This record gives sequence, structure tokens and C-alpha cells, in this order.
Amino acid sequence: MPTSLIFFTLICPLVFGKASLPLVINTWNFKNATEAAWAVLQSGGSALDAVETGCNRCQEEQCDGSVGYGGNPDESGETTLDAMIMNGNTMEVGAVGDLRRIKNAIGVARAVMEHTQHTMLVGESASVFAENMGFIAEDLTTIKSLDIFTQWLKGNCQPNYRKNVLPNPSKSCPPYKPQVKLEQKKQLPADIRSHDTIGMIAFDQYGHVAAGTSTNGLTHKVPGRVGDSPIVGAGAYADSLAGAAAATGDGDIMMRFLPSYLAVELMRTGMDPSAACKMAISRIKRHYADFFGAIICANLTGHYGAACNKVDGFLQFHYMVSNGESDAPLLKSVDCF
Repeated sequence: MPTSLIFFTLICPLVFGKASLPLVINTWNFKNATEAAWAVLQSGGSALDAVETGCNRCQEEQCDGSVGYGGNPDESGETTLDAMIMNGNTMEVGAVGDLRRIKNAIGVARAVMEHTQHTMLVGESASVFAENMGFIAEDLTTIKSLDIFTQWLKGNCQPNYRKNVLPNPSKSCPPYKPQVKLEQKKQLPADIRSHDTIGMIAFDQYGHVAAGTSTNGLTHKVPGRVGDSPIVGAGAYADSLAGAAAATGDGDIMMRFLPSYLAVELMRTGMDPSAACKMAISRIKRHYADFFGAIICANLTGHYGAACNKVDGFLQFHYMVSNGESDAPLLKSVDCF
């Protein structure tokens, strides 16, 4: 038996997640989202339908307060949403950023993919598009998000994500003006509790793959900020000839490295999913040793893996898997490095 075949026969089961298709894998312990996506695949639905359904479940349930309406308000107190969905068969993508008034961000992202020749719509124009497509306009503010915003104002608008600006003399709040003499300011680390993302990958029984994301972004973000979640290759990437990946964490840093795209390309060369995820994280660590982030990966055979960067308060990353190993979704974890 050739050495390479011996490796894949004997060694790979030790380093890969167990191989099985169909497959659903998503970031964090968002079990209900996993179950919703898995039910779609079990009923014969497509990988694309599974991703949309799973991410929408998180939006409806306001997973961890970081996905969907009523969470993580920006500096003006408004909750805005980012989302993306990608078809690994056709390489089509639909994405929305800074979406307002519409709860089903992943649904609008799919509408962008299926009803326009564009890839991404943002801001007020994305919301108008959604309304034209029949999505209901609703207030995304809740008592919880309003309280978060009120407490932030009482704390002189700290923390925030501004740098090299001069606030009002009386308080550290808007309006801000540029500071003429730029100062070196250490980048504010993203509070692990202030944001999250659902990133989801789904393979059907034929190996067709889709990936998607949904989030309401950073708490107290500068209005208009769009994170990594809706950026192709950053928040997620899928290719039915290679595999798929999805990321979560400090999007302002992670999007600069396109970690999901990198991980998929590494799997295309034959690298196992765990190693591909770790390499994608390592690329970012070289420049930002203290960034908060993680990534999930899965290849065409149904093997999967994950990796995360070790920082204070974030030593282990949890994610969900459904692939026939069990009647219920399985909670998996990986130690950060």
C-alpha cells in the first residue's frame, strides 16, 4: 500500500472530525440552529436551504444577543445586521451589511443572490431593497438594546472604537473631530462578550455545500461599520470542489486576512480541516497576537475541524455538528493555541 494511502487510512481518522455526509457544522453552541438546518437536509432540502433556515433560527431566537434584532447597538443606539450566504456549486453569493429595520438578514442576503446580479447591498438601500422584495420593516430595537445604549451614554460613551479623534470637551461622546497630531493608540480588543456570529456550513448527501453567516456586529460600533461576516472569503467561503469554512471573532482584524478563503484553499491542496483552520488563525496571529477569533472547516468527505486563538477569557472554542453520529446535534470543542 502506498505511503500516502496508509496515511489517509490510518492517520486521518485521528486528526479529522469523523467523516459523514450530510453534514451541518456551525460556530458556538447554537444547538437549535443546528437542529433546524439538519431537519432541512433530512427532509431532502438543499444545503442552501439548510444554511438559510439554520441561520434564520438564530436570528429569530437572538442567539446569545449577538445575532438578530435587539442586540449590540451602535453608537447611535441602532441595531444593524450583517449576513451572507454562498452557494458552493455555482459560487454565487448574496450579502447585506448595515441592514436596518429587517429582522431576516440571511433571507435578504439570499434575495440579493437570487434576484440581483450583485453580491452585496448595504445600509438604507439594502433595507429598501428588502422591503421591495416583501420583507416586513420592523423596529430592531428592544428594551435590552436600549438599556445597553443608555448605560453606555452614562459611562461617557466608553468603550468605543474611535482613535485619533477629539471628543466633546465635556464628555467622551460624539460629535468627534479629527486629532491633528496622531497618537499611537493600542487597538481596542474586541470584548468577547460584546459580539458573536453564527457561521454555518452545510453539505447535502451529494456533497453540495453552502455556507452562511449572520450577526448584529460589535456593541457600540461606529455607525456604518460592516464586519467580516458578509465579506466573501472572510466571514465564510464555500466551494463544492474543495470544502467550506466560516469564521467568528474580531471581524475588523480577521477580514484583513480572508481566513475562510485561505482555509478552503488549503483544504483544496489536501490539508486536513483542523490543520487548515489552524493555519488560517496562525496567519492572523503573526500580526495580531491578541486577537479574538475562531474558524470552522469541513472538506468534501465530511471531515471537519476548528481552531481558535488563545487570549484571556477565551481558551476553548465550542461548535455544533450534526452528521448522523447521533440523533441530536453534538457539541464539540477545540483548545485554543
